[in-house]
Amino acid sequence: MTSLPRTTHEYVLPSIGTYKNFKIQESPLTPPGANEVLVKIHAVSLQYRDLAITLGTYPVGGPGLVPCSDMAGEVVAVGADVKKWKQGDRVCSNFSTDHLDGDTDEEIIKTSLGGQCQGVLTQYKNLPAHGLVRIPEHLTYEQASTLPCAALTAYNALHGPVPVKAGDTVLVQGTGGVSMFGLQIAVAAGATVIATSSSNEKLKIAAKHGAKHLINYREIPAWDEEVRRITNGRGVDHVIEVGGQGTLGKSINAARIGGSVHVIGFISQDDAPPVNIIVSTLSKALLVRGIYIGSVAQFKNMNRAIEANPEKIVPIIDKVFKFEDTIDAYAHLESQKHVGKVVIRVSN
Repeated sequence: MTSLPRTTHEYVLPSIGTYKNFKIQESPLTPPGANEVLVKIHAVSLQYRDLAITLGTYPVGGPGLVPCSDMAGEVVAVGADVKKWKQGDRVCSNFSTDHLDGDTDEEIIKTSLGGQCQGVLTQYKNLPAHGLVRIPEHLTYEQASTLPCAALTAYNALHGPVPVKAGDTVLVQGTGGVSMFGLQIAVAAGATVIATSSSNEKLKIAAKHGAKHLINYREIPAWDEEVRRITNGRGVDHVIEVGGQGTLGKSINAARIGGSVHVIGFISQDDAPPVNIIVSTLSKALLVRGIYIGSVAQFKNMNRAIEANPEKIVPIIDKVFKFEDTIDAYAHLESQKHVGKVVIRVSN
């Protein structure tokens, strides 16, 4: 058997406030524990959360953090008690490694990679065997690295307590990773998708992937009323809400009575007034649900859906950066010029 690596090169955040001072360090690597798997990480995709942690606008992590939560890699070695995995298997780790099924809790959240615990922007990492999921065979490592957060968040939103169904109408905000996966998952289920963006070029890409109605919110600031017009006054069944305070009020207005608003992000820069969420949700009997990624069980279900719909649910990668160009990758994410995901290729 080939000897195992004894060190790994990994990125570390020296201080909070900027990603531009990232440094690479060589750290010792121990053999996997009895219930662990040593994974060679091939690709990592970035989340808005990763950027927010470095800037100090997301209240987890701190100096010395190895960033990032989303990876795809190859099993190098397994611990003594691991039966499910073997050398050469292609895997992703779940965002919270201990979130196996059902609701999350405080102890599970402590296992969230790249924030509450050390992340995956490293060449090798020991991970709990129970937190790993097999990669769909037709996906590359770069494509698979987009699944743990962006894809699973969208899947959890649309296949949670009120699953999307054929004939539903789904509103997705923007063309980032979660929204583009939400678009495709909704289309695969037979739903009609309305997409918003500030860019007509980005909206063309959304249309290419199945969005039927397109709204440029710079050209139509009252996009919520436009959604209601498109739906003949009814409103949509599901909203993929990624804007936060700047968009939540309009999302609630755009939802139908009894609809679902899936609260996922806070990327909007609009200075909107506070939303009277109590009156709004009561008067419309809305389900407003915060999404904290998803479980291993949901990840497996999602991968089966991806395998069953290889032409409809396709990871959209805007740009792939080299490991040594990680700071440039973060800058590209911060620019919000991307459509889909920004990926770092860790291994050559």
